[in-house]
Amino acid sequence: MNASLFVILGFLLLAIYLGIQAKKGKDMDLEQWSVGGRGFGTVFVFLLMAGESYTTFTFLGASSWAYGKGGPALYIIGYLSLLYCLFYWFYPNIWKYAKEHKLVSQSDFFTSKYKSPYLGVLAAVIGVISMIPYIVLQLKGLGIIVSEASYGLISPTVAIWIGVVAVTAYVMISGIHGSAWTAVIKDIMIFVIVLFIGIYIPFHYYGGIEPMFREIQETNPNFLTLPDQGLSTSWFISTVIMNCLGGLMWPHLFVATYSASSAKAIRKNAIITPLYTIMLLFIFFVGFAAIKQVPGLTGADSDLALLRLSIQTFDPWFVGMIGAAGLLTALVPGSMLLMAASTTLSKNVYKVFTPSATEKQIANLARTLVPVISLICVYFTFNGGNSIVTLLLMAYSFITQLFPAVVFSLSKRSIITKQGAAAGMIVGVITVAYMTINESTIGTLFPSLPHVLKDLNVGVIALLINVFFMVIVSLLTKNLVSPLNMKDSQSTKL
Repeated sequence: MNASLFVILGFLLLAIYLGIQAKKGKDMDLEQWSVGGRGFGTVFVFLLMAGESYTTFTFLGASSWAYGKGGPALYIIGYLSLLYCLFYWFYPNIWKYAKEHKLVSQSDFFTSKYKSPYLGVLAAVIGVISMIPYIVLQLKGLGIIVSEASYGLISPTVAIWIGVVAVTAYVMISGIHGSAWTAVIKDIMIFVIVLFIGIYIPFHYYGGIEPMFREIQETNPNFLTLPDQGLSTSWFISTVIMNCLGGLMWPHLFVATYSASSAKAIRKNAIITPLYTIMLLFIFFVGFAAIKQVPGLTGADSDLALLRLSIQTFDPWFVGMIGAAGLLTALVPGSMLLMAASTTLSKNVYKVFTPSATEKQIANLARTLVPVISLICVYFTFNGGNSIVTLLLMAYSFITQLFPAVVFSLSKRSIITKQGAAAGMIVGVITVAYMTINESTIGTLFPSLPHVLKDLNVGVIALLINVFFMVIVSLLTKNLVSPLNMKDSQSTKL
C-alpha cells in the first residue's frame, strides 16, 4: 500500500464523517433533508452550485477533450459562462415561486404551474432518466480516478462500490447538508490542486504555457482550431446553446436553488460562479501538455490523460491528493443527483398514485430509494462503454426537453396547456432516444444538407420538434383546460 492510497482513503473517511455529522441538531423532515430548510446563504449555495457544475467531468472529460479534440473542447467554457448569465435572470423567479408554494423538487414546479400532477409525473420520469447517465458518469469517473491514482492497487470496480456505499450512506442520513459540507473540502482542494498542476506541468515539460502551445501548433497546425466538418463552428455554437439550456434544467440544480435563503443569494452566485470556470483552463493546459508526454491514448482511454501525466510527474502522496480531489468531484454531485432522483420519485410519482401517503412516509420512501437508484446506476456503470463526454452530452439532450415548458410557464399569458407541455416533452425525448440508440446525426438523417446544418447538435432537432408539438397540441386543447393561474404567472414573470 503506497502513500497515494492512504491519502485517498483518508479523504474518503473525512467526507463520510462530515456528511454524517451534518445531520446533528436538525429534524430531518423532507424539506430539511432535500432543500436544507431553504436556509442556505451565499457561501453554501455557491458550493452546491459549483458542486453541480464541476464534477468528474472537470478532471477527466475536459482534459480528455483537450488531449483528443483540441479546439472544440473550448465549448465547455463557452456553455458554462453563458449558463450563469441566464441563471442570473432565470432562477430568482423559480426560487420565489418555489418558496411561495413550498416546492421541494423540480417536478413540483410542473405540477403546480400546470395544475397537473400527471405532468409532474412525466417531468419526474424524464428527470430521473436524464440523471441516471449523469450519475453513471460520476461513478465511471470515480472508478477511473481512484484506480489510476492508487497505481492500480484498487480496481475501478472496487472503487465504484466503495464510492457508492459512502455516498449512499451520508445521503440517507444527512441529505443536502452532507453534500454541502463535503463540497467545502472539494472546492478548496480543486481550487488549489487544479491551479498548481495546470501551471506546473506546462512549465515542467515545455518551459511555459506559450511554448507548449507553440509546440502543439508546429506539430499539428489545425489542432487548436475548429474543423470545417464534424466538430465545426455550427456544432460548437449549437452544442453551447443546448448544454446551456439543458444545464438550467437539471433537477438537482433546481433543488440546490430552492435551498437558498433569498433571491439575492442566487444572483450573487450567478455573478461569482463563472470565475470558477477559469479553473477549467488549467485542466485544459494539463490535457494539452499530455499530448506529447503521454501519447497514444485513444477513444475512452483519452479520459486517462490527466491522471497518467500526473503519475508520471509527481510523487505518490501528491497523486493521492489529486485522486482525492477527483473522488470528491464524484461524491458531491453524485449525492445531489441521488437525492433529487429519490425525492422526485417519492413525492411526484408515488404520492400521485398513493394520495393517502403522509409526509413522513414520503420522506422515508425518499431515503429508501437512494440505495435502489444507486444499484441501478451501478448496473449501467458496469454495462456501458461510453466515454465521459458522450454520457454527458446524451444526458443534456434528454433534460433539455423540459426547457420549453418551463419557459412558457413563466410568461404572463402562456398559451401552453398541460397537454401541449406533455406532448412536447414526450416527442422530444422519443426523438433523442431514437437518435441516440441509432447513433444518428443530422447528417445521416438528411445527407443532402450543407455541412453547416449537418453538424448541428442532434439535440436541436429534438428541441424544435418538442416546441412544434407543444404549440400545436396547446392550440388544439386550449379550450379544454383553464389557463395557468394568473397570480402564479405574474409572480414569476421574467
